[in-house]
Amino acid sequence: MKFISWNVNGLRAVAGKGFADIFETFDADFVCLQETKLQAGQLDLEFLGYESYWNYAQKKGYSGTAIYTRLHPLSVTYGIGIEEHDTEGRVITLEMPEFYLVNVYTPNSQDGLRRLPYRMEWEDAFRAYLCGLAQRKGVIVCGDMNVAHEEIDLKNPATNHLNAGFSDEERAKMTQLLGAGFVDTWREQHPGEAKYSWWSYRMNARERNVGWRIDYFLVSENLRGSVRGTDILNDVFGSDHCPVSLTLSL
Repeated sequence: MKFISWNVNGLRAVAGKGFADIFETFDADFVCLQETKLQAGQLDLEFLGYESYWNYAQKKGYSGTAIYTRLHPLSVTYGIGIEEHDTEGRVITLEMPEFYLVNVYTPNSQDGLRRLPYRMEWEDAFRAYLCGLAQRKGVIVCGDMNVAHEEIDLKNPATNHLNAGFSDEERAKMTQLLGAGFVDTWREQHPGEAKYSWWSYRMNARERNVGWRIDYFLVSENLRGSVRGTDILNDVFGSDHCPVSLTLSL
């Protein structure tokens, strides 16, 4: 069973850069998108053999998530059930017979860490939501989680120590989430490898591979033995992020 996650940074823009062709090459059972920046009715983009589910932000042209799936879910949930966290279209959960698939676009702490206090509240609420799901069945979490967890996960850790995505507070929340019973699948399979999933549009960062790994597939501990492969598809263009993939045997 193959899963893809990709922050497209505006699906309408990526649709004009060959998204449909790229989508077909994935040949995935689930394709999870973040930062779609859409409202309902703005884009008709469906694929034969797939159902799609969309969570739109109240603010136009902002945030948003989507999942394309070949398999019909038992149920679909939008958000995490807390009103203050559910206005930006950041979470979709599909319940499947053997697992929950949670697609997330974690809030960015922004320049000067001005949104860090909210980010900390979000992290605690999202972790509690995931742990609640994990009490029922296996959980797969994917998306742009807006944190480089370890120094190996970005090119320049020293100069980014106090920047959004690499603050001590954000990294500690990821440590706490992993400690609550989740596995960073790519890092477990590639313990010493530096590979990135996001590059700034400035300073030719992607060409110079000055990047960050902030896009993840996490699985609950009881799915750890089902992981067959994981990858960062940095030869796929169209966004400032590249897709990441997970293959499970279920």
